[in-house]
Amino acid sequence: MNRRLGRAIARISYLPKTLDLVWTASKGWTIAWAILLVIQGLMPVAMVYLTRSVVDGLVAVMGAGATWQSAQPIIIPAAAMVCVLLLGGSLQTVMEWVRTAQSEFVHDHITTLIHQKSVAVDYAFYESSEYYDRLNRARSDASGQSLSLLENLGNGMQNSITLLAMAAILLPYGAWLAVVLLISALPSLYIILNLNRYYHRWWQGTTTERRRQEYYDALLTNSNTAAELRLFNLGSQFQSTYLKSRHRLRTEYLQILKVQSLGRFSATILGLFVFMAPLSWVVWRILQGKMTLGELALFFQAFQQSRGVMVSLLGNLGQIYKSSLFISNLFEFLELKPQIINPTQPLAIPKQLKQGISFQQVSFGYPGSDRPVLENFNLTIPAGKIVAIVGDNGAGKSTLIKLLCRFYDPESGCIQLDGIDIRDLSVIEYQRLITVLFQFPVSYYVTAAENIALGDWSATPSLDEIELAAKNAGIHEKIASLPQSYNAILGKLFPEGTELSGGQWQRLALARAFLRRAEIIILDEPTSAMDPWAEFDWLERFRTMANGRTAVVITHRFTLAMRADIIHVMRAGKIVESGSHDELLAQGGFYAQSWKEQMEVTSNVPV
Repeated sequence: MNRRLGRAIARISYLPKTLDLVWTASKGWTIAWAILLVIQGLMPVAMVYLTRSVVDGLVAVMGAGATWQSAQPIIIPAAAMVCVLLLGGSLQTVMEWVRTAQSEFVHDHITTLIHQKSVAVDYAFYESSEYYDRLNRARSDASGQSLSLLENLGNGMQNSITLLAMAAILLPYGAWLAVVLLISALPSLYIILNLNRYYHRWWQGTTTERRRQEYYDALLTNSNTAAELRLFNLGSQFQSTYLKSRHRLRTEYLQILKVQSLGRFSATILGLFVFMAPLSWVVWRILQGKMTLGELALFFQAFQQSRGVMVSLLGNLGQIYKSSLFISNLFEFLELKPQIINPTQPLAIPKQLKQGISFQQVSFGYPGSDRPVLENFNLTIPAGKIVAIVGDNGAGKSTLIKLLCRFYDPESGCIQLDGIDIRDLSVIEYQRLITVLFQFPVSYYVTAAENIALGDWSATPSLDEIELAAKNAGIHEKIASLPQSYNAILGKLFPEGTELSGGQWQRLALARAFLRRAEIIILDEPTSAMDPWAEFDWLERFRTMANGRTAVVITHRFTLAMRADIIHVMRAGKIVESGSHDELLAQGGFYAQSWKEQMEVTSNVPV
C-alpha cells in the first residue's frame, strides 16, 4: 500500500513540470485560457441566483394577476439570464479556439523535445528494444495527455470556483448538506482512480505488442517491402499476423471499457440514492410552508449542480492522476542521459593527423551480451594511409567502425588519435573529423543539391562546391540530366521525385564525403551495389578523395582491398594477418586463399 502511494505521489510530482512545459510552449494562450475558466466558473452561480428571482417573480405575478407593472420585476433577471446564456455560448466558442491553438503549440513543443532527445541519446539506445518501448510510450499522445492534464486541472479549478460559490448558497440551509455532497461523489472517485490505474497498467504492459502491430502495418504499406511482399506472396501472412495482434488488443481494450462503464454506472446510481435524502427534506419543508417555490428552485439547482460539480471535480482529479501516469513516460524519456559525453576540459583537436589512430588493448561487448566482440584488441592505422580490413561476417569489423566513430566507448583499453585518447576530445569536434560511407547509405528524399550539402550542412556550401563534389564522385552527369537538375527531388516518396539505382545512391554518398573533406574517411562496403565496371571508376575517384587523408575501408571485395596501402585480415575479433596485397599473397594464408576463390568467380573484373 505504501509503495503504491509512493508511486502515485511520484507521478503526481510531474504536474509542475507539465505546467511549466505548457507555459513555455504557449504563454499567451494559457493566460487567455485561465481567464476564460474563471468567468465560466462563476456563470452557473449567476444562473442559480437569477433562477430564484425569476421563479419568485412568477409566483408573485400569478398571485396578483399578469399586468405590465407586476411583470417588471421578472424582466430584468430574465433578460440577465438570456445574456448569461449568450455569453456562455460565446465563451464556449472562444474557449475551443484558445484550446485548439494551445494544443498546436504544445504538440509542436513536445515533438521538438522528443526529437532533440532522440538525437542526443547514445547510438546504443537504438540497438535496444527497451529504448523503442520507451520512445513509443513517450510519443503516444504525449501532447494530448499534457493538454488533458492541463484541461482537467483547469476544469478542476473552474469546478472548485463553482462549488465554493454554490456552497455559500447552500450553507444557510445546513452544513450537513456538504457532507451529503461529498458522500454522494466518493464512489465515483474511488472507481475512477482504480480503473485509470488498471488501464495504465494494461497500456504499459502492451507496449511491445503495439509496436509489433505497427511493425506489421509498416511491412504492408512500406515501399521497401513492396517487391518481396508481391514476389513471395507474403501479404496475407502479414495481414493475418497484424489482425491477430489487433484482435487481442481490441478485445482486452473493450473489456476494460466495459468494466469502466459498469463502474461509473454503479457509482451514478449510488450517488442518486444519496441525493434523495436532501431532496426529500426540501419537499417536507415546502409542505410545512417554511420554503418558497423560488427557494425550492434555487435549492434544487444549487444542490443538483453542486453534486454534479463535485462528481466532475473528483473526476478531474481522477483524470489528472490518469494523465500523470502517461506524462511520467514522457518525462522519464526526456530524462535519459547519454553515456558518450564531452570531458570536463576537452583537449584540442589535432588540425591534421600526424601519427594516426591506434586501438590499444581494447575490449568491448554489446550491452546484454555475455560474449565480448573484441578482447585486448590492438590495431594501428597510420596517418595519410588507406587501410583495408577484410574478414568474414561476425569478425567484428562493424564494431570497429562504431568504436572509431565513438558510438560506443571501450570497456577497457583506449582508442588514440595522435596519442590522445578520443574520450578526452569534444564528441562533436571529434566526429567532425570523420566521414563515413555506409554500405546502405541513407536515401534522403530531398533535392539532389540538398542531398550532397548534407555532407557538411553547417558550412552552408555553395552550388559550385556541391557541383564539384558531384563531379568528383561521378554523379554530376546523372543529376544534370534530370529535368530540374540539382533542384530535382530524389526518391519516389514525393510527387515528381526521381529514383536512383543503388550504385547511384552510393555515388551520391561519395559526393557528400568529397564535400565534407574530413581528415578520416571510413568506408563500410561502399561498392556493394555497384557492378565491377562502375566499381573500378569509383575506386579511382576514391583514391583521389583519400589522397593525403587517413582512410579505413571495411570490405569483402579484394578488388577494393588490394588498392589499400595496408590490409588487415580480421577473424573472430582478432587481426590474424597484415601486410600489403602482394605480401599477403606471398604468405599463402587466409587472405591468399580467399583472393584466389574470389578471383575465380569474378575473373572479368578489370584490375
